[in-house]
Amino acid sequence: MNKSYYTLITGASEGLGKAIAIECASRGMNLLLVALPESGLKNLASFIHKNYEVNVLTFETNLTLEHSGEDLLNFVKHKKIKINTLINNAGVGGTLFFDEADILFFKKQIQLNILNTTTITHIFLAQLKENSPSYILNVGSLSCFFFLPRKQVYGATKSFIYSFSKSLKQEIKKYGVQVSVLCPGGINSNPAQILLNKTGTWISRQSIMSPEKVAQVAINGLLRGKEVIIPGVWNRIFWILGGVVPSFIQNKITMYTMKKIRPNNKYTPHLPQVQG
Repeated sequence: MNKSYYTLITGASEGLGKAIAIECASRGMNLLLVALPESGLKNLASFIHKNYEVNVLTFETNLTLEHSGEDLLNFVKHKKIKINTLINNAGVGGTLFFDEADILFFKKQIQLNILNTTTITHIFLAQLKENSPSYILNVGSLSCFFFLPRKQVYGATKSFIYSFSKSLKQEIKKYGVQVSVLCPGGINSNPAQILLNKTGTWISRQSIMSPEKVAQVAINGLLRGKEVIIPGVWNRIFWILGGVVPSFIQNKITMYTMKKIRPNNKYTPHLPQVQG
Protein backbone atom coordinates (compact mmCIF):
# COMPACT_ATOMS: atom_id res chain seq x y z
CA MET A 1 0.00 0.00 0.00
CA ASN A 2 1.42 3.39 -1.02
CA LYS A 3 1.07 5.44 2.16
CA SER A 4 1.05 8.73 0.27
CA TYR A 5 -1.98 7.81 -1.88
CA TYR A 6 -5.41 8.66 -0.49
CA THR A 7 -9.06 8.31 -1.44
CA LEU A 8 -11.00 11.56 -0.94
CA ILE A 9 -14.66 11.03 -0.02
CA THR A 10 -17.09 13.93 0.42
CA GLY A 11 -20.23 13.59 2.53
CA ALA A 12 -18.44 10.82 4.41
CA SER A 13 -19.95 11.06 7.90
CA GLU A 14 -23.13 9.01 7.41
CA GLY A 15 -25.24 6.96 5.05
CA LEU A 16 -23.71 5.98 1.74
CA GLY A 17 -20.58 8.10 2.27
CA LYS A 18 -19.81 6.33 5.54
CA ALA A 19 -20.42 2.93 3.94
CA ILE A 20 -18.12 3.80 1.03
CA ALA A 21 -15.42 4.93 3.47
CA ILE A 22 -15.55 1.61 5.32
CA GLU A 23 -15.64 -0.36 2.06
CA CYS A 24 -12.55 1.46 0.77
CA ALA A 25 -10.73 0.96 4.08
CA SER A 26 -11.49 -2.77 3.95
CA ARG A 27 -9.53 -2.81 0.67
CA GLY A 28 -6.50 -1.14 2.25
CA MET A 29 -7.13 2.35 0.90
CA ASN A 30 -6.01 5.38 2.92
CA LEU A 31 -8.78 7.94 3.37
CA LEU A 32 -9.38 11.67 3.45
CA LEU A 33 -12.91 12.08 4.77
CA VAL A 34 -14.81 15.33 4.24
CA ALA A 35 -18.08 16.31 5.90
CA LEU A 36 -19.80 19.02 7.89
CA PRO A 37 -18.37 20.08 11.28
CA GLU A 38 -19.77 18.19 14.27
CA SER A 39 -21.13 15.40 12.07
CA GLY A 40 -19.28 12.57 13.82
CA LEU A 41 -16.47 12.49 11.28
CA LYS A 42 -13.61 12.16 13.78
CA ASN A 43 -15.27 9.26 15.58
CA LEU A 44 -15.71 7.48 12.24
CA ALA A 45 -12.07 8.11 11.35
CA SER A 46 -10.94 6.65 14.68
CA PHE A 47 -13.12 3.57 14.19
CA ILE A 48 -11.80 2.97 10.67
CA HIS A 49 -8.14 3.45 11.63
CA LYS A 50 -8.48 1.08 14.58
CA ASN A 51 -10.32 -1.66 12.68
CA TYR A 52 -8.72 -1.50 9.24
CA GLU A 53 -5.20 -0.17 9.95
CA VAL A 54 -5.24 2.45 7.21
CA ASN A 55 -4.34 6.11 7.47
CA VAL A 56 -7.40 8.33 7.89
CA LEU A 57 -7.44 12.12 7.71
CA THR A 58 -10.50 14.31 8.21
CA PHE A 59 -11.43 17.74 6.92
CA GLU A 60 -14.57 19.35 8.32
CA THR A 61 -16.16 22.04 6.18
CA ASN A 62 -19.39 23.25 4.62
CA LEU A 63 -18.87 22.57 0.93
CA THR A 64 -21.42 25.21 -0.04
CA LEU A 65 -19.00 27.91 1.15
CA GLU A 66 -17.20 29.68 -1.69
CA HIS A 67 -13.60 28.81 -0.79
CA SER A 68 -14.15 25.36 0.69
CA GLY A 69 -12.69 23.57 -2.34
CA GLU A 70 -9.52 25.64 -2.31
CA ASP A 71 -9.22 25.16 1.47
CA LEU A 72 -9.47 21.40 0.96
CA LEU A 73 -6.74 21.46 -1.70
CA ASN A 74 -4.48 23.51 0.59
CA PHE A 75 -5.05 20.95 3.34
CA VAL A 76 -3.97 18.15 0.99
CA LYS A 77 -0.83 20.07 0.01
CA HIS A 78 -0.03 20.84 3.65
CA LYS A 79 -0.33 17.16 4.59
CA LYS A 80 1.80 16.22 1.54
CA ILE A 81 -0.54 13.47 0.46
CA LYS A 82 -1.57 12.42 -3.03
CA ILE A 83 -5.18 11.92 -4.13
CA ASN A 84 -5.61 9.07 -6.59
CA THR A 85 -9.32 8.41 -6.00
CA LEU A 86 -12.04 11.06 -5.72
CA ILE A 87 -15.55 10.10 -4.62
CA ASN A 88 -18.06 12.93 -4.96
CA ASN A 89 -20.81 11.77 -2.64
CA ALA A 90 -21.88 14.98 -0.85
CA GLY A 91 -25.34 16.12 -1.85
CA VAL A 92 -28.79 17.21 -0.76
CA GLY A 93 -31.75 14.90 -1.26
CA GLY A 94 -35.38 15.60 -0.48
CA THR A 95 -38.92 14.55 -1.26
CA LEU A 96 -40.84 17.76 -1.87
CA PHE A 97 -43.36 19.14 -4.32
CA PHE A 98 -41.95 22.15 -6.13
CA ASP A 99 -44.64 24.57 -4.93
CA GLU A 100 -44.28 23.50 -1.30
CA ALA A 101 -40.57 24.07 -0.79
CA ASP A 102 -38.62 27.26 -0.16
CA ILE A 103 -36.57 28.37 -3.17
CA LEU A 104 -33.52 28.65 -0.90
CA PHE A 105 -33.65 24.89 -0.40
CA PHE A 106 -33.58 24.26 -4.15
CA LYS A 107 -30.70 26.72 -4.56
CA LYS A 108 -28.72 24.82 -1.93
CA GLN A 109 -29.57 21.54 -3.63
CA ILE A 110 -28.28 22.80 -6.97
CA GLN A 111 -25.21 24.36 -5.39
CA LEU A 112 -24.12 21.24 -3.51
CA ASN A 113 -25.20 18.58 -6.00
CA ILE A 114 -23.96 20.33 -9.15
CA LEU A 115 -21.55 23.19 -8.39
CA ASN A 116 -19.71 21.40 -5.61
CA THR A 117 -19.17 18.23 -7.65
CA THR A 118 -17.93 20.27 -10.61
CA THR A 119 -15.65 22.43 -8.47
CA ILE A 120 -14.06 19.63 -6.44
CA THR A 121 -13.46 17.58 -9.58
CA HIS A 122 -11.84 20.52 -11.37
CA ILE A 123 -9.65 21.41 -8.38
CA PHE A 124 -8.27 17.87 -7.97
CA LEU A 125 -8.05 16.85 -11.63
CA ALA A 126 -4.37 17.82 -11.93
CA GLN A 127 -3.49 15.57 -8.98
CA LEU A 128 -5.54 12.71 -10.39
CA LYS A 129 -3.72 12.99 -13.72
CA GLU A 130 -0.36 13.07 -11.95
CA ASN A 131 -1.21 10.07 -9.77
CA SER A 132 -2.71 7.83 -12.45
CA PRO A 133 -3.99 5.24 -12.70
CA SER A 134 -6.66 7.07 -10.73
CA TYR A 135 -10.41 7.12 -10.29
CA ILE A 136 -13.41 9.45 -10.01
CA LEU A 137 -16.75 8.19 -8.73
CA ASN A 138 -19.65 10.63 -8.95
CA VAL A 139 -22.79 9.67 -7.05
CA GLY A 140 -25.86 10.16 -9.21
CA SER A 141 -29.26 8.52 -8.83
CA LEU A 142 -31.63 6.21 -10.65
CA SER A 143 -33.99 9.20 -10.68
CA CYS A 144 -31.91 10.82 -13.43
CA PHE A 145 -33.50 8.36 -15.91
CA PHE A 146 -37.11 9.08 -14.92
CA PHE A 147 -39.48 12.01 -14.31
CA LEU A 148 -40.61 11.48 -10.74
CA PRO A 149 -43.02 13.47 -8.58
CA ARG A 150 -41.33 15.26 -5.66
CA LYS A 151 -37.93 14.70 -7.31
CA GLN A 152 -38.04 17.43 -9.98
CA VAL A 153 -34.96 19.48 -8.99
CA TYR A 154 -33.14 16.57 -7.36
CA GLY A 155 -33.58 14.42 -10.46
CA ALA A 156 -32.38 17.29 -12.66
CA THR A 157 -29.22 17.69 -10.59
CA LYS A 158 -28.51 13.98 -10.89
CA SER A 159 -29.11 14.16 -14.66
CA PHE A 160 -26.33 16.73 -14.71
CA ILE A 161 -24.06 14.37 -12.76
CA TYR A 162 -24.79 11.57 -15.23
CA SER A 163 -24.08 13.69 -18.31
CA PHE A 164 -21.06 15.37 -16.74
CA SER A 165 -19.51 12.03 -15.76
CA LYS A 166 -19.98 10.40 -19.16
CA SER A 167 -18.55 13.38 -21.03
CA LEU A 168 -15.65 13.82 -18.63
CA LYS A 169 -14.74 10.15 -18.97
CA GLN A 170 -14.16 10.59 -22.71
CA GLU A 171 -12.02 13.68 -22.16
CA ILE A 172 -9.63 12.37 -19.51
CA LYS A 173 -9.36 8.62 -20.03
CA LYS A 174 -6.19 9.25 -22.08
CA TYR A 175 -4.55 10.44 -18.86
CA GLY A 176 -5.29 7.20 -17.05
CA VAL A 177 -8.19 8.65 -15.03
CA GLN A 178 -11.27 6.42 -14.85
CA VAL A 179 -14.65 8.12 -14.37
CA SER A 180 -17.71 6.21 -13.17
CA VAL A 181 -21.19 7.37 -12.21
CA LEU A 182 -23.17 5.53 -9.54
CA CYS A 183 -26.95 5.50 -10.01
CA PRO A 184 -28.58 3.82 -7.00
CA GLY A 185 -32.26 3.64 -6.18
CA GLY A 186 -33.53 4.21 -2.65
CA ILE A 187 -31.03 3.70 0.16
CA ASN A 188 -31.81 3.03 3.82
CA SER A 189 -29.18 5.55 4.85
CA ASN A 190 -30.56 6.64 8.25
CA PRO A 191 -33.62 6.03 10.49
CA ALA A 192 -35.59 8.92 8.98
CA GLN A 193 -34.89 7.70 5.45
CA ILE A 194 -35.89 4.15 6.37
CA LEU A 195 -39.29 5.39 7.54
CA LEU A 196 -39.69 7.50 4.41
CA ASN A 197 -38.77 4.58 2.14
CA LYS A 198 -41.50 2.47 3.76
CA THR A 199 -44.13 4.99 2.65
CA GLY A 200 -43.22 4.71 -1.02
CA THR A 201 -45.05 2.79 -3.72
CA TRP A 202 -44.53 -0.93 -4.23
CA ILE A 203 -42.32 -0.19 -7.23
CA SER A 204 -40.14 2.29 -5.36
CA ARG A 205 -39.75 -0.07 -2.41
CA GLN A 206 -38.24 -2.74 -4.66
CA SER A 207 -35.29 -0.49 -5.45
CA ILE A 208 -34.26 0.08 -1.82
CA MET A 209 -30.88 -1.28 -0.72
CA SER A 210 -28.59 -0.96 2.28
CA PRO A 211 -25.76 1.58 1.98
CA GLU A 212 -23.23 -1.19 2.68
CA LYS A 213 -24.36 -3.22 -0.33
CA VAL A 214 -24.47 -0.16 -2.59
CA ALA A 215 -20.96 0.78 -1.47
CA GLN A 216 -19.62 -2.69 -2.26
CA VAL A 217 -21.15 -2.66 -5.74
CA ALA A 218 -19.94 0.90 -6.32
CA ILE A 219 -16.29 0.27 -5.49
CA ASN A 220 -16.26 -3.02 -7.40
CA GLY A 221 -17.59 -1.23 -10.46
CA LEU A 222 -15.24 1.72 -10.08
CA LEU A 223 -12.10 -0.42 -9.85
CA ARG A 224 -13.24 -2.48 -12.85
CA GLY A 225 -13.64 0.68 -14.90
CA LYS A 226 -17.42 0.43 -15.26
CA GLU A 227 -18.87 3.60 -16.74
CA VAL A 228 -22.41 3.47 -15.26
CA ILE A 229 -22.98 1.53 -12.05
CA ILE A 230 -26.58 0.60 -11.19
CA PRO A 231 -26.74 -1.50 -8.01
CA GLY A 232 -29.50 -4.06 -7.56
CA VAL A 233 -31.36 -6.36 -9.94
CA TRP A 234 -34.65 -4.46 -9.63
CA ASN A 235 -32.94 -1.15 -10.35
CA ARG A 236 -31.36 -2.52 -13.50
CA ILE A 237 -34.74 -3.89 -14.59
CA PHE A 238 -36.35 -0.45 -14.03
CA TRP A 239 -33.53 1.16 -16.02
CA ILE A 240 -34.01 -1.23 -18.95
CA LEU A 241 -37.80 -0.82 -18.90
CA GLY A 242 -37.38 2.96 -18.83
CA GLY A 243 -35.71 2.72 -22.22
CA VAL A 244 -38.36 0.54 -23.87
CA VAL A 245 -41.69 1.48 -22.26
CA PRO A 246 -43.43 4.23 -24.30
CA SER A 247 -43.38 7.67 -22.70
CA PHE A 248 -47.19 7.96 -22.59
CA ILE A 249 -47.34 4.84 -20.39
CA GLN A 250 -44.60 6.21 -18.14
CA ASN A 251 -46.57 9.47 -17.85
CA LYS A 252 -49.72 7.60 -16.85
CA ILE A 253 -47.80 5.76 -14.13
CA THR A 254 -46.39 9.07 -12.89
CA MET A 255 -49.84 10.71 -12.79
CA TYR A 256 -51.28 7.71 -10.93
CA THR A 257 -48.46 7.91 -8.41
CA MET A 258 -49.01 11.64 -7.87
CA LYS A 259 -52.73 11.13 -7.18
CA LYS A 260 -51.89 8.51 -4.55
CA ILE A 261 -49.38 10.65 -2.69
CA ARG A 262 -51.22 13.96 -3.03
CA PRO A 263 -54.95 13.35 -2.77
CA ASN A 264 -57.04 16.54 -2.99
CA ASN A 265 -53.81 18.57 -3.07
CA LYS A 266 -53.13 17.79 0.59
CA TYR A 267 -49.63 16.71 1.37
CA THR A 268 -47.18 17.14 4.22
CA PRO A 269 -43.68 17.44 2.77
CA HIS A 270 -40.90 15.27 4.16
CA LEU A 271 -37.78 16.90 5.46
CA PRO A 272 -34.84 16.74 3.02
CA GLN A 273 -31.79 14.60 3.57
CA VAL A 274 -28.51 16.51 3.70
CA GLN A 275 -25.04 15.07 3.23
CA GLY A 276 -21.68 16.75 3.24
